[in-house]
Order: sequence, then C-alpha cells, then structure tokens
Amino acid sequence: MSAETIRKSLWELLWDYDPNGLIAVDEKMHIKVVNPAFCRMFQVSAEKVIGTHLGTILEDVSDFQKAWEQNAPIPATEHVYSRYGLHVRRVMFSIRDERIIACIMVDLTHEWQQREEMIRIKRETITKINEVVDNQMKVAQEIAGLLGETTAETKVNLLRLIQMVEQGMV
Repeated sequence: MSAETIRKSLWELLWDYDPNGLIAVDEKMHIKVVNPAFCRMFQVSAEKVIGTHLGTILEDVSDFQKAWEQNAPIPATEHVYSRYGLHVRRVMFSIRDERIIACIMVDLTHEWQQREEMIRIKRETITKINEVVDNQMKVAQEIAGLLGETTAETKVNLLRLIQMVEQGMV
C-alpha cells in the first residue's frame, strides 16, 4: 500500500468517524458531500441529498453564500435548527480552488438541553421558596393576630381586676 493510499484512507476514516457534521456545497448551494454525522443530525441519507439544493435541508443558506462571496471564513456562530431539534455551532469557509463552501457543525443540543433543564429547576425552586415564604408570612400574621387577641383579653381582664380591687378598697 502506498503512502498516498494510506493517507487517503486515513482521511476517509476521519471523515466517516468525525462526530461533527461536515458538509460541502458548491457556489450554487448544491450539496457535494456530507459525512455520516451530518446525516444523523439532519435525519437524511447521503444518497438522497447529494446534488440537491442546500435549502431543502437548511432553510437559510445566507451564511453559506456570504462565505463564498466574501471568500473569508465565517467565525463560529451558534444556530438552532428547530425542525431537527438541533442546536449547533457552525464554522464556514470557502475553498476557492475546489469551488466549494465547507461547513463544520458541532452539535450542542445536549448541552443546551442540560442548560434549559437547569433553568427550569431554578425557576421551580424559586417558585417553591416563594410559596414557603408566603406561607410563613401567613402563619406569622395568624400568630401575631392570636397574640394580639390574647394580649388584649389579658389587658381587659387585668383592668377588670384592677377595678375590682379598687372598688373593694373604697
């Protein structure tokens, strides 16, 4: 096996096993190649999407067009593909010699789901704490009311006793 063959098969292995979604489209936005991770992320098969317009999978292809027109990398940006339940970080760049725009998509969906779950738990915790404080305030007001009533009753009885004592002395 030649060094060239080994190098080519190594790149093919890396392409196939890369956990990031990889896609390359031409300047007219027709899909040239996708890797298995991209297919899993967007629930497609390579055979069905190669040659089709990128817009059939991704609704907005403007960043791909921008990468081609500016001939400059588009820095990493996060993007949500709600139709697929995906949250990804994308990096795009054109390769003019090959007349393609390449895109690497890192799936952040799990991290976002965890973040959303933490936000939900925090909100629930705050709501529960607020309910507990409200209940404590209600009980404190009831206790204060009862203490006030019994203090007033004691005062009334004490005044009666004083009156009785004073009348008995007169």
